[in-house]
Amino acid sequence: MRTAVVVGAGMAGLAAAGALARDGWRVTLLERGERVAAPPTALVLWPNGRRALDALDPDGGWSAIAAPLPDGGVRRPDGQFLVAPHTRPGAGPAPAVVHLEDLYDALVAGLGENVEIRTGVEITKVRTHRVTRPAVGDGRVFYDADLIVAADGIDSPIRHALAPEAVVVGSGFAAWQAVVPAFRAPALAPDQAAGGETLGAGYRFVSMPLGGRAAGRGGVYWVATAAGAPRPEPPATQLALLCRWFAAWHPPVGELLAATRPEDLVPQEVRELRPLPRSYSFRCGTGGVVLLGDAAHAMPHHLGQGACLAFEDAATLRSLVATAEPGAELGAAVEQYDRARRPRTASVVRQTRRMSAVVQARGRLALRARNAALGSLRPRILGHAHGSAADWQPPE
Repeated sequence: MRTAVVVGAGMAGLAAAGALARDGWRVTLLERGERVAAPPTALVLWPNGRRALDALDPDGGWSAIAAPLPDGGVRRPDGQFLVAPHTRPGAGPAPAVVHLEDLYDALVAGLGENVEIRTGVEITKVRTHRVTRPAVGDGRVFYDADLIVAADGIDSPIRHALAPEAVVVGSGFAAWQAVVPAFRAPALAPDQAAGGETLGAGYRFVSMPLGGRAAGRGGVYWVATAAGAPRPEPPATQLALLCRWFAAWHPPVGELLAATRPEDLVPQEVRELRPLPRSYSFRCGTGGVVLLGDAAHAMPHHLGQGACLAFEDAATLRSLVATAEPGAELGAAVEQYDRARRPRTASVVRQTRRMSAVVQARGRLALRARNAALGSLRPRILGHAHGSAADWQPPE
């Protein structure tokens, strides 16, 4: 039986492990945490992410856990629209928002009996000899397989060893996320119920409604971004700062922050890889090593494409290695993975960095120029990225 080791039991690793197992691989899934657990937040599944998940597991029931995402437009802090809501163009699955607890539950349920999960394993070493099978180790034990999938996040030790030119840097932002459960969420006026995006001087606030069944609680998911370094204070102090920074913003920004508790808050430093790795695949032995998700192309979350691209990675990998046998055939598939994924992800990273410049605008003149141009900038930036996402199809 063909064997694979997947390092990292986040969304990308769970998706890849389950897909490989369904194709007959024996998979060992290594997770450094003591358990596989979802962050208490949510994410947007753009059409490309939904197509990728359907390709990975057609029976996953993704539509049952995802709520449609309306376009709430873009506002100024005073509530005036910079870009009015509009019907999203394009065919295919519509954008949706999903609570991560529901997504993790579905991904874990799809692992099957061919996946062995080992928690509390922190991989620190990778071995890629020309003849022997690739392997990863934690300083005590090496795990070898025909295929190693590095889905171990932005701080991936495997990427650091194989592609040291890709350096983790700060993006100049700090971010906070939270889900306000339905029983605590403020009552929203009809024009607020769709959520939406608000841009200020170096600040951004995005909110979106979750389905009534999300994580069994429903509610509203929000993300706040501020230019600068992450805050060192405890969550309660950080939440108080957010309430102060966004106090004069239009409803329901203040109401959502007031309904948030410190234990709901998930602070995050926004980081990225600069430059991207020179390659996402490293052929050796009977197969090789591939980088997947944030280990390959971590980027700021301004376009919300990180998880969707990770699912694309997993779907592409599955297609390429579905029938490949260890040896020359699998090695060639490993090399093809890099050729299939790097141009695609590099394009989305470029669009994300352009969006960063829009979000970072500060100063009266810069804000006036941004706001005046946003009507054309947003369709060009988001339309291109999301148009490309909508056009992406899983490989056959």
